[in-house]
Amino acid sequence: MIQKKVCLLGASGVGKTSLIRQYVSGIFDDKYLTSIGVKVDKKILETSKGSLQLLLWDIEGIDQYSLFNPRYIRGASAVLIVVDRTQKQSFIQANEIYHLVRDLTKCPVVLAINKSDLINENENDESLQLQRLFDLYFHTSAKTGEQVEELFAELAQLLM
Repeated sequence: MIQKKVCLLGASGVGKTSLIRQYVSGIFDDKYLTSIGVKVDKKILETSKGSLQLLLWDIEGIDQYSLFNPRYIRGASAVLIVVDRTQKQSFIQANEIYHLVRDLTKCPVVLAINKSDLINENENDESLQLQRLFDLYFHTSAKTGEQVEELFAELAQLLM
C-alpha cells in the first residue's frame, strides 16, 4: 500500500477540520473548535493503480499573527489550501500561504473553496485570481458533502 501525506492549510475557521471529518467519517458538526497544532487522520482509497492511504494533516488555522510551522510541510506529497468563500480575508491569506508553501516544496497544491452551501453576496476577483495558481480547485461544502469526495478522489489520482 502506498502512503501519501496531504497537509491542509488555511485561515482559522475556513473548514479544514470539517472537510476532513466529512471525508473520513461522513460527519458534519456545527460546533467550531479551534485546532491546535496538528491532527492526523487516515483514509484508504482503492484506485486503478492499487491501494492508497492518505495521511491527512489538519494543521492549525493561520492568521495574520501566526503562520504555519514549515516543518509540518516536510515530506508532504500534496498541500490542500482551504478558503471560506464568504470571507474575503481567507482568499488573501490563501494567496500568502500558497507562496510560503511554494518556497518550501514543489508538490501539487490544491485549492478548496469551502462553504458553497452559504450564500455569498460578495463574489470576488480574489477567487478567480487565486484559482489560476493552483493545480486543481474545487467548490466544496463540508456541511452538505458537495464535491468533498470528488476533491479527494482527484487528489488521489494526482498523487498516483
